[in-house]
This record gives sequence, structure tokens and C-alpha cells, in this order.
Amino acid sequence: MGQVLHKFHGKEWKKEQIRKISDKVYERITDQSGATLTFENLYISVLLVYNDINKRLPGPHFDPPSKEQVRSMMQECDFNLDGELDHEEFVEFIQLLTTDTLIVVSQGLIVTLVVAPTVAMATKKATEGVPGVGKVVQKLPNSIYASLVTLAVVWFQTSRDEV
Repeated sequence: MGQVLHKFHGKEWKKEQIRKISDKVYERITDQSGATLTFENLYISVLLVYNDINKRLPGPHFDPPSKEQVRSMMQECDFNLDGELDHEEFVEFIQLLTTDTLIVVSQGLIVTLVVAPTVAMATKKATEGVPGVGKVVQKLPNSIYASLVTLAVVWFQTSRDEV
């Protein structure tokens, strides 16, 4: 259960993960092309960031934005108006770009960590009357039963996301 809960931290944890991903991608691209990101390198970076987000954060996989969206957002984050993004501009760009992504992940976590245990406790009473299963359910402590149902929900969500 601890391994599952490790993935479900607050907003700061998600921001930290996005920052780690952004830093890694920025270094990777600028090592090959130079100190700042042109539009072409920025779009490649966005694709790499979304690939890492889809690998690291729980929940559904997210499609990267279109080139037009990236171009528009690049203009918003290019504070020195040189047509390229430096490291801090890139981090700001990625944070702005991934705001909706983090909201969707957070909503999924709320369902998993709040609704699943609540539903588990409500259904425990109903399953106690089922022949064969009822006696086992009665013997399980509420905390273990809720944890098992929550793990089942997490497993279902992750297996559905992989399809």
C-alpha cells in the first residue's frame, strides 16, 4: 500500500516531478543544439516532456499539444522576446502547458483515495450476506478491506490506461 500511496502526493510533488522532467529534457536538447530552444527544438522538447509525464504520473496518458498551440504559448513565455526560450522560460512554459494535465491527475487521485474506500465500506455490509464470501468479509478488518478495494481500483485504473 505504501508503494501505491507514494505516487499519490500533493501539488508540490507533482510540480517537482514536472520540474525534474523539464530540467532533464532541457539539458538533453541544449546539449545537442545550444543554450536556448528554437521553436523546432521546443516542440521536440514538448514531445519528450509529455512522454516522460505519461511514464511517471499516474492516470490517463495525455496527448501533446499541436504545433500551433506550442507556437502561441512560446510567444507568451518568451519574456526577453528573442524568439527562443532559455532554461527559466522553458520551465515556465512547461508549467503553464501542464496545468490541465495536473488537474486531471488530481481528479483521478481524489476518486481513488476518497471515493474508493467510502464505496468499499458501503459495500462491505452488502457482501457480508453473500454465501461463501460473507464470512471472509466479516473477518477482515475495515481498514484492510478498504485498502484491498482501493488497490483493486488502482489496478483497474492502471490496466485500463495501458489498453
